Amino acid sequence: MTAALLGVMIAVLLVVIGWQSYRSRQKARQLQYIHEKLDSIMERSSHERLLLLSDHPEVRMLLTALNRLLDVNHKGAVERAQLEHSMRNMLANVSHDLKTPLTVVLGYIETLQHDGGELPEAQRLQMLETIRRKAEEVIALMNRFFDLAKLESGDKDIPLSKVDVGEVCRSNILAFYDLLSSKGSKVEVEIPEEPLYMLGNEEALTRVLSNLISNSIAYGDAGGVLGLRVYGDQEGRQVSVEVWDRGKGIPDTHLEKVFERLYTLEDSRNRSYQGSGLGLTITKRLTEQMKGSITLDSKPYVKTVFTLTFPRLNY
Repeated sequence: MTAALLGVMIAVLLVVIGWQSYRSRQKARQLQYIHEKLDSIMERSSHERLLLLSDHPEVRMLLTALNRLLDVNHKGAVERAQLEHSMRNMLANVSHDLKTPLTVVLGYIETLQHDGGELPEAQRLQMLETIRRKAEEVIALMNRFFDLAKLESGDKDIPLSKVDVGEVCRSNILAFYDLLSSKGSKVEVEIPEEPLYMLGNEEALTRVLSNLISNSIAYGDAGGVLGLRVYGDQEGRQVSVEVWDRGKGIPDTHLEKVFERLYTLEDSRNRSYQGSGLGLTITKRLTEQMKGSITLDSKPYVKTVFTLTFPRLNY
């Protein structure tokens, strides 16, 4: 019995050793697969994942962690590609926006240098005035760049206080009323008599509204109407401002891009109103600094509306 029992124990031990050896070799093959697959994924920058069925808990945990890391890496790669694309577009637009006025300035200066003495005084003064205006355009563009840089870096402090939203909206629409009337555009204003307050900054809110109204003039002029509406929600928690028009609108494919730096539709680069394309980016950043949000909805020649929403003050 003792010899038989010893034989059984030895057999069981051999089976266990064999099984452990098999498991060890299997794990080694799986780890080798993981190593080679990772090398392949990283070398080709593919969006593949590690697909391996394993009954080793440690290997499964490793696979889960590595796949999460691959997801993060892929997301970062996509964001970097988008940023590079955005930067290329931004540089192209900056070059265009700076080159146009500077070309005029240099051309007029050259004319004045060579033929200034022979030009009539009125024409010479007109050239000098154009040079001054174009130089101011360049300065204004650079100032907008600096403002945006400060907003995005958090260096621009915007002190918040109690602001009457309706009163600020009235002042802003009045500032554009003569321009809209001269263009034959109808103005529709809905502002309640009772004050609606928010914790904001009057100067920042004025700039936001000015940018949105200017944008509606640039894009929505064909609609013949510009609207401004102020209202609060039923719960008394929010106050909203809508700036809308019935113009050509913005295509669905562009809705998510209008707040990007220097993004403009090619046929809308109207220097009288829209400028560099920084306006809506600054608008979004200023709105967020005041704890608000901005959305855009557009149906061509039906209604294009920017909606600002802020937390409401009830005291």
